[in-house]
Amino acid sequence: MTLSATSLVNRSLELVSPPSTYTRLDTLIQDPDSAIDDFASVINTDPALATRLLKIVNSPFYGFPSQINTISRAITIIGTRELNHLVLATSVMNAFSGIPSTLINMDSFWQHSLACAMTARQLANACGQRGTERLFTAGLLHNIGSLVMYQSLPELAREAISSARFGNETIFQAEQRIIGFDHSEVGEALALAWRLPESLVDTIRHHHYPAEAKTAALDVAIVHVADVMVSAVPFGHAGDAHVPPLDPNAWQLLGLDLNIVPQILTQISLQLDSLTATMLKT
Repeated sequence: MTLSATSLVNRSLELVSPPSTYTRLDTLIQDPDSAIDDFASVINTDPALATRLLKIVNSPFYGFPSQINTISRAITIIGTRELNHLVLATSVMNAFSGIPSTLINMDSFWQHSLACAMTARQLANACGQRGTERLFTAGLLHNIGSLVMYQSLPELAREAISSARFGNETIFQAEQRIIGFDHSEVGEALALAWRLPESLVDTIRHHHYPAEAKTAALDVAIVHVADVMVSAVPFGHAGDAHVPPLDPNAWQLLGLDLNIVPQILTQISLQLDSLTATMLKT
């Protein structure tokens, strides 16, 4: 059978299973009778996760004036959906912690992903979007398909990384040529298997080609622009020595003044190291 992005994901039951705490919280969000204590009880069943979430909420990224000491208080301040997005983000970062440094520097990978997440959130705020936590999650997970490939196809992934680093093609072009599909297709297959929101699936799949977005054109455009911005600095490294090409129509869709770019990148540079240390700390 010819290997495809979907078969790559489906052949590993562990990868197909979404983070359990995220799934339980998502079920509660859909239940109008659920209360803050219900959400807090689910999160507190995982003390390590609860501790990490409180560190993130108390980090300079949020900049709250007073200390938040309980999950219930955190939910009251930032809301159930935003906290659930943080649960998904931290759970995924922990789930893919075993990838060897000989293949790729995972701290650098996550630094790039976090920079993209923070930039996407800033761009969304500048565009007047509400519920910008979804853009943070989309930015963080836009390269999640790469992690599946690193775990399941390490030698082919290594060849693609080497080609992108020393050749004249982007990482997704190298993956297409060497493997037959790229990380955005694998990411889409994983997001579908995990039953993540449609807008998140669309963003993961089309962040390199935003014109192909089906249901979340603005979200895809925001993450696309954020990815190009942080790759150009660069903040971290996702296995690619080249800045992905910018789709000018995606930038136009945002409707922003170009002067906002250095302002956002300066703000990211001030917060990134602190948030990266907090998110990666076990």
